[in-house]
Amino acid sequence: MAQLATDHPEIWDDPAEAQAFVNRVSLPVAAQAMLLDVNGLLLASTAAADTERVGRPLENMPDLTDLLSNQVTVRTDSGRDLETNVADVFVPVRGPERQVMGVVRLTQQLTNVYNQFLMLRYLIAAVLAAGLLVGGGAAWFLGNNLGQLLRQVTQAAHRLSNRQRLEPIPEQGPEEIKQLSRAVNTLVAQLEALEQNRRQLLSNLVHELSNPLSALRSATNALLSGAGKDEKLRRELLIGMQGEEERLNRLLADLAGLYDQLLGSLELQMRPLPLTSFLFRAVRVWREAAQYKGLEWQVDIPDGLPTIAADEDRLAQVVGNLLSNAIKYTPPDGRVSVSAGRERDEVWIRVSDTGVGIAQEEQAHIFTPFYRGTSNSRFADGMGLGLSIAHDLVTALSGRLIVTSSPGAGSQFTVWLPLA
Repeated sequence: MAQLATDHPEIWDDPAEAQAFVNRVSLPVAAQAMLLDVNGLLLASTAAADTERVGRPLENMPDLTDLLSNQVTVRTDSGRDLETNVADVFVPVRGPERQVMGVVRLTQQLTNVYNQFLMLRYLIAAVLAAGLLVGGGAAWFLGNNLGQLLRQVTQAAHRLSNRQRLEPIPEQGPEEIKQLSRAVNTLVAQLEALEQNRRQLLSNLVHELSNPLSALRSATNALLSGAGKDEKLRRELLIGMQGEEERLNRLLADLAGLYDQLLGSLELQMRPLPLTSFLFRAVRVWREAAQYKGLEWQVDIPDGLPTIAADEDRLAQVVGNLLSNAIKYTPPDGRVSVSAGRERDEVWIRVSDTGVGIAQEEQAHIFTPFYRGTSNSRFADGMGLGLSIAHDLVTALSGRLIVTSSPGAGSQFTVWLPLA
């Protein structure tokens, strides 16, 4: 108000202008405003009762000399009750040359301030009460929702423990609950896959065991019925029985490898292994099987391959599984080849065939246990364990097993092993 009065010097000479000025000013507080001249005479007031006092000095005024020399003067008059407790603020108004033109006085009863504090206290209490209600409602809603989600997970765990079929749990709620539901859903999927694999294993076992046992039973019955008197027939039956026994031995080897896979009990005996001499020994036993089937047999193993650190028996099992599959799924007059070499800090062993090949969509699953593929694919029969075991053995040897194949063009399986 003092700043506004600085721009209106005429109000200090004319009481009418002064009254018009105080009537126009809108104060942000409920206070009484007055304009005083340099002699302490009243020029204008917002209180109608002060009209008769215009032009007269006010009572209980502070020292005028101190008042005009200060920037702001505050005075509080206390009475016996709140109605007579007032606070006066005096601000001198200065002209362009810093001369005092008059004084602006604001007077406010302290009871108004106390009432404002009281109203503010009620407002704060109301806001706190509303906040508590809203917070309590939100906490109840969130707690109830969270409890429902946790109950779903708990019920799912109980159903799993009771071997009941379980549908996937909706992944909703807070991020932690989503992660918990996602973990339960993953567990459910793994258990379902495990159950499916278990059934597939039993089915494959029945299928794989029934064929050689039936063949052995037929050959045994024939020999007991007198077929052994014919030397040629007896030899053919014995050779067939020997082949079925070898098939059973391979099945037992696959099951032993599966046992190591499931229990994680695979132990490696890492020793220095001269790769060239090892490969010649490992592939020699498979040459007879390939030639017996009428396959072309090729071996390209260079001399001077480096010595690597590996488990000889496990690596021989890998090479044997790959050669067994190549011979098994390559038709007569086809070709099976074994090659090896070195590239940078790795060595590679490659088994190639001219068999039926593997479809692109099946190549991502051939290293999965019990995978047998479609009826017209390379893996339509068998236990579906050979490549899975070979892959895990190569991984345990810190290597990798890569397949390259296309339907009708044969397959290439390459084992990469580190030199160090």
